[in-house]
Amino acid sequence: MNTMAYEKLDYSLALLGATADGKRQGCIINSLHQATSSYPAKFTVTLSKSHETTKAVEAAGSFSVTLLDAGCPDGIINDFGYKSGRVGDKFASYDAKADDAGNPYLTEHMISRISCKVVDKLDLGNYVLYVGQVTEAEVLGEGAVLTLNAFTERGKPTPTTASVYRTVEINGYRCPLCGYVYEGENPPPADWRCPICNEKGSEFTKIETN
Repeated sequence: MNTMAYEKLDYSLALLGATADGKRQGCIINSLHQATSSYPAKFTVTLSKSHETTKAVEAAGSFSVTLLDAGCPDGIINDFGYKSGRVGDKFASYDAKADDAGNPYLTEHMISRISCKVVDKLDLGNYVLYVGQVTEAEVLGEGAVLTLNAFTERGKPTPTTASVYRTVEINGYRCPLCGYVYEGENPPPADWRCPICNEKGSEFTKIETN
């Protein structure tokens, strides 16, 4: 099987947010897809079971998704794509809004927003696919949406919270559980913990480059 066939596909990068028990969670995803053209429309998203945002979606039964614009700065992607909600509120540094269900979202550097209530889900092993029915939708900006291919062309690794990966040539070590990349020639300290899933640094493996 030639998995390079998958590389022909491209994916929009988006920020998914959910609030549960008074705590805001959010992560970068590339798994948003429109599933039906019915009214209201249905969308699907796929999230890792190890992420705090997934737990929030489970508890809230809803979520918001905003599409990143093509010029979205690395800072937003770094905060929501590589850091864990276990260490604090990632929305605290931003002018965050909330939809009618209380789910957080950003407007700056975003193209549009879609809020959904969860109406179904499918267990996919380490991931879960949610089917959401649209409850709110609005246009936030103009221009193109940032895609995964365009982001990796910046020389950046795929955000670890995204379910579909694109590899780039980078020196570092990868978490075996969530895919987080610890950059550098030397491995992470044995007692260091992954900021996404809390895996031990001693379990990270060297990224092989061609």
